[in-house]
Amino acid sequence: MADPSGPAVVTTSLRKTYRTFSGRKVVAVENLDLTVPRGGVHGFLGPNGSGKTTTIRMMLGLTRPDSGTVELLGQPIPRALPAVVQRVGAIVEQPKFYPYFTGRENLIQLALAIGVPRRRVDQVLEQVDLTGRARHRYRTYSLGMKQRLAIAATLLKDPELLIFDEPTNGLDPAGIREVRGTMRELAGQGKTVLVSSHILAEVEQVADTVSIIGRGTVIAQGRVDELLAARGGASIRVGLKMSELASGLITLQTSGFATRVEGAHIVVSGEADPSEVNRTLARSGIFASELTPQGGGLEDLFLELTAGEVTGGNVDPAPRPAGGGEAR
Repeated sequence: MADPSGPAVVTTSLRKTYRTFSGRKVVAVENLDLTVPRGGVHGFLGPNGSGKTTTIRMMLGLTRPDSGTVELLGQPIPRALPAVVQRVGAIVEQPKFYPYFTGRENLIQLALAIGVPRRRVDQVLEQVDLTGRARHRYRTYSLGMKQRLAIAATLLKDPELLIFDEPTNGLDPAGIREVRGTMRELAGQGKTVLVSSHILAEVEQVADTVSIIGRGTVIAQGRVDELLAARGGASIRVGLKMSELASGLITLQTSGFATRVEGAHIVVSGEADPSEVNRTLARSGIFASELTPQGGGLEDLFLELTAGEVTGGNVDPAPRPAGGGEAR
């Protein structure tokens, strides 16, 4: 019996190759060991062509690995997929909805098709904050609303694990914020959300843990705060009144922080969490007027780890395998 406290996703020595139209063999995923803890939001990061979508397709039994194993919620995939499919929801490609049906009507049709009670439709619309637009036609929805309706569709079965492949692609900042908020709310309800994305700033705001892959293999994974702290490149710029600068410096130094003074500011090195600095100062009755993280963020870590694959901010396109699929 699967351990309910164990990881939500585990892949071991996963490997997948494709043949391109020219007959050349391309390794999409190589010896990939991935662990996604249960609960919270897990960011799955990597440049285009690094194997993210291929890995997700193997997780869902949509394509078979050449070798290695996949477990979802403690069950081997694809052998136990029928037993676990009701507990997993996923968006891998843009789902198709009827443009002249309302959002609610679209979900009712889907609920009837998968044997879910109609009352569940109103529940999931509320979960993704679409109740107010439920009776509007799908074609009038913004991109962010369309994506939230897609998320609502995955929630009809009330899954424990949600897998989203680039859910904010093509969205404007407002749409990205809406989807980000939905993912955090789902995590707050005890679900596990695995999100593949290349928008690093968004992932840093929403993810509790991350895995970074390059050339088809995991090159870093763990809690976001721990990965950034271990990198050691982070610093925090602290603004204080001039009359409190000396006492603030002494307070931070005696608490073990590495500090230096830059003009009217103190720079705390090797610390990624401004709240720790703020709490330390506040205990001594000193209150900062500025706490600004500098460098050492998830984007810096990502670019450092994938430097061989990213050039000038652009990523080489993924090779097209034979058969019309795409290695991503």
